[in-house]
Amino acid sequence: MEIAKFIDHTNIKKDASPEEIKKSCEECKEFGFRGLCVRPEYTKLAKENLKDTQTKVITLIDPPMGISSLEEKLALAKKAKEDGSDEIDVVMNVVDFKHGRYEKIIDELKEICKILPTKVIIGAGYLTKDEIKKATEIVKESGAICVKTATEKDPTFSIEERAFQVKIMKENAGNLLVKAAGGIRNLSQAILMIEMGADIIGTSSGVEIVKEALSLKER
Repeated sequence: MEIAKFIDHTNIKKDASPEEIKKSCEECKEFGFRGLCVRPEYTKLAKENLKDTQTKVITLIDPPMGISSLEEKLALAKKAKEDGSDEIDVVMNVVDFKHGRYEKIIDELKEICKILPTKVIIGAGYLTKDEIKKATEIVKESGAICVKTATEKDPTFSIEERAFQVKIMKENAGNLLVKAAGGIRNLSQAILMIEMGADIIGTSSGVEIVKEALSLKER
């Protein structure tokens, strides 16, 4: 298993500097990560620095609860495309979901998915087991390519709980990819997510995870 190919390296810090984003890009070049996930303001910079590489540029839209208007989300998605983004990771409106406004969510996601390949973040830590199943089914209907667990503010307390969320998502995902993110900081945790069905790992600890895997190979 080449663990780097599973990893969307992540730098979504609100106070990240251009130099830090460039460093993340260099790490992607060095280790061959699947993607680099950044905030909208750094999409263009990331694309410039990852030109002529296989690493995808991914733009995070509307964390942590997805409560911006559809117009705002569409504007961000269109700007991400103009700036060179390959994919977007967009947060489903968790408040609408909790109130059962499922058709509204599906309609919004369908519009967003027309712009770029889309991974939909369902905020799994806010949801029950049955709600995770329902949210995954909604994402499947939307035209997205992937259902994703969470972003940085998700209230999931343990890696075992995250793994359980991934398992539910995988069981209901059909042809969707499943992305595990939130609290994955070492190799054993990443492998657990893959064993539970994750196709992609979102983490800001990508370098540490790959180095750990390389050190085990050298023993």
